Amino acid sequence: MTSISQNKYKRYFQYLMAAIRGKEEDFTTGSIRKAIFMLSIPMILEMLMESTFALVDILFVSRVSVNAVATVGLTESVITLLYALAIGLSMAATAVVARRTGAKDKKGAKEAAVQAIILGVIISIVVGAIGIIYPKEILGLMGGEPALIEEGYGYTRILIGGNITIMLLFLINAIFRGAGDASVAMWALVLSNGLNIILDPILIFGWGPIPAYGVEGAAIATTIGRGTAVIAQFMVLFFGWSRIKLTLSDFVWKAKVMMNLIKISLGGIGQFLIGTSSWVFLMRIMSEFGSDVLAGYTISIRVMMFTLMPSWGMSNAAATLVGQNLGAKQPERAEKSVWKTSRYNAVFMVIVSAVYLLFAKQIIGWFSDVSDVVEYGALSLQIITAGYIFYAYGMVVTQAFNGAGDTKTPTIINFFCFWLFQIPVAYFVALQLDWGPIGVYGAITTSEILIAIVSILLFRKGKWKTTEV
Repeated sequence: MTSISQNKYKRYFQYLMAAIRGKEEDFTTGSIRKAIFMLSIPMILEMLMESTFALVDILFVSRVSVNAVATVGLTESVITLLYALAIGLSMAATAVVARRTGAKDKKGAKEAAVQAIILGVIISIVVGAIGIIYPKEILGLMGGEPALIEEGYGYTRILIGGNITIMLLFLINAIFRGAGDASVAMWALVLSNGLNIILDPILIFGWGPIPAYGVEGAAIATTIGRGTAVIAQFMVLFFGWSRIKLTLSDFVWKAKVMMNLIKISLGGIGQFLIGTSSWVFLMRIMSEFGSDVLAGYTISIRVMMFTLMPSWGMSNAAATLVGQNLGAKQPERAEKSVWKTSRYNAVFMVIVSAVYLLFAKQIIGWFSDVSDVVEYGALSLQIITAGYIFYAYGMVVTQAFNGAGDTKTPTIINFFCFWLFQIPVAYFVALQLDWGPIGVYGAITTSEILIAIVSILLFRKGKWKTTEV
């Protein structure tokens, strides 16, 4: 190895260590490649932790029963509606905080963070009350069989009832990312998922004096892990090393800032409500084919999340770069950041797609030995990941719109591609043409490809560069 190559690898190792430690950087100047690297590494690690949690969770739950896995799938398909609210509000928080950070307006960034937290708490209380009172009705509405509902409603009640931990974890991490503190967000998830991995087997199967709670134990472990991480996030905001530092006196209602956040978040909430409600409809269609098929589909989605989450990490890096560079009045640098991030993401996703296409049955087999679960889970994995290279570009470009504060454009794209295309096609092909689960898998892949193509065409027009937040 030449001395030039050695110096290059040494430099990237130094960047890696700086990114993990959270060294303060100005992402509006210098090398774009370095900026992408410094932001992406902690965001990829953050998302890897989130997807590792999902895999570990389903690995333990699959040892309980097929109904337990199906319960997790049905509950998560409903709770994605909460994710829509959390992610939509998070988009607004990231966009405003990033823009204010790029403009060196620390007071404005702090005000946006506080109002976002207040709004998130209000939403969580309302959703939590619904989850605590109506868990059986929620599972029944999703098509759960009576035996499944009786076994799993406790999981649904705890997870949705304790949703404030999900909301605040998403939201505060979005604030950290917008400020360029991606490493803080990463360490919050390390804590959350580390606790969950430890507590999952203890609470699901029992240990010593601790009884076996079954699938309900998975929800308890998740809520404790996320709740502990939220406490740690607040400790950092009040006493830590974040670029945004808060005091109790900052928690006052500021109507103008709140309304601006709501205005921006409505597009993001609408965007993800469209996407996640589509997911709910797809899960409802899948429930027509029985618990084994539903379990296989749930496992495959969890496996895919393991690789989609790191890809989202790179996409979030692009969103931060777009927001901060627009704040610094550098739209061309913002655009270059998006295309470079897209290329890196595409290379990663092509490699992952090849692995899934070749080893789908073996991978699903790690989670279940039921033949139908493995068969339909593997088919889901192969068909959906065949479009990964399109997902790579679609995710980055969509997040770039959001990072600019233009949440309206992705919302319109999602409306047409999910509601007017994906759901009707999945229903018609799966049930009317009698293709079964394969019809749903194919509809997912085709709609995601369509989203990528439309997003790229609209991004090239450049209207997002003039968005005001």
